[in-house]
Amino acid sequence: MRPLRMEKLKLARILGEKSNFEFLAECWNNDPALQIVIKKLLAKFPLWGIAIIDGALVEWKE
Repeated sequence: MRPLRMEKLKLARILGEKSNFEFLAECWNNDPALQIVIKKLLAKFPLWGIAIIDGALVEWKE
């Protein structure tokens, strides 16, 4: 399962397309190794409106 998730996260990083929040949250909660990838992804694309607060992913609502 991790290789598929990793590929999807890498593709999002390359294309800059916003990943589905539910997908990111699932990866975040199920795999500590993917947390590192997600942190880098969110740092690169702050306009996605997703932040890490107190160790949890949070989606901003404007």
